[in-house]
Amino acid sequence: MTRLKRPPYSRLEVHLLREGIVESIHQGEVVVADDRGRILAVAGDPETVSFMRSSMKPFQALAVTSTGVMERFDLNDKDLAIVCSSHQGKIEQARQVFNILWRSDIEPSYLKCPIPEGKDSALQHNCSGKHAGMLAVCQQRNWDLDTYFHRSNPVQQLILNKVAELLCIPGAEIMTARDDCGVPTYALELGQMATLYAKLASGNSIDLERIVRAMTHHPTMVAGEGAFDTELMNLTDGMLVSKSGAEGIQCIGNIGQNMGLAIKILDGAKRAKYATAIHVLKQMGWITPTVAENLGDKFLRIDDYRRLEVAGELCLL
Repeated sequence: MTRLKRPPYSRLEVHLLREGIVESIHQGEVVVADDRGRILAVAGDPETVSFMRSSMKPFQALAVTSTGVMERFDLNDKDLAIVCSSHQGKIEQARQVFNILWRSDIEPSYLKCPIPEGKDSALQHNCSGKHAGMLAVCQQRNWDLDTYFHRSNPVQQLILNKVAELLCIPGAEIMTARDDCGVPTYALELGQMATLYAKLASGNSIDLERIVRAMTHHPTMVAGEGAFDTELMNLTDGMLVSKSGAEGIQCIGNIGQNMGLAIKILDGAKRAKYATAIHVLKQMGWITPTVAENLGDKFLRIDDYRRLEVAGELCLL
């Protein structure tokens, strides 16, 4: 990744306006990079480190696409989309997760993600697809199913090595910690996150290309009706691939331009990352005014009295 020798650029600010009066302010940092790791635009510090959280899921899915698991267990793109998902626990989504386990001859009791509050099964957890994918790889490779979520399990080492290979760094340099669902997540610089999404969008890897196709062809599996990722991918007809992460992380890849975008809202606010994404996508010309308006209706206007507005611009390098 290209290193900047300049001080950090100004951050973006997301203002919550109540009848036009600023009530709250969130700060955000943004990086746009290409698939060679060159930083093309920035707001804030591109070397800010944060856990990538669920925005890592398309790359954790490489364990599924690179090992022959899809062919071995006759899985399809809809199954792969749910592996990449942070879904809403709807019946159709939970059934898709179950389909992966059923075809892989794995009991749902092996899922180590928690049962969500008010739900009946771990299948309804928003990370259950990712867990099912990891279990399927362990089944195919005869790796231990009971410890699939441990850092030391070969499936987690496989994922770590895949990410390190994409970033051209040793895996030992990547900091890991347990995500809320129990499996490892990685702490990366924003510029590295943007580079990963540029590589995801580049089409230079068959395994990544298959993941993009699954996500863009089945966006409802990736999140759900009304969710930002699903709405964005639906409105852009497969030109953008999008995946949210917790604590203010949002990553997007531009398939036509081999570019990636990473956003971190410093206080972790979900509402602010969506507003920032719309603002940046408009500035970069990645969405049309019509798409921006449709997204704004859903994610900028909170109610009759409150709306979100982003101040500041990316610095194009």
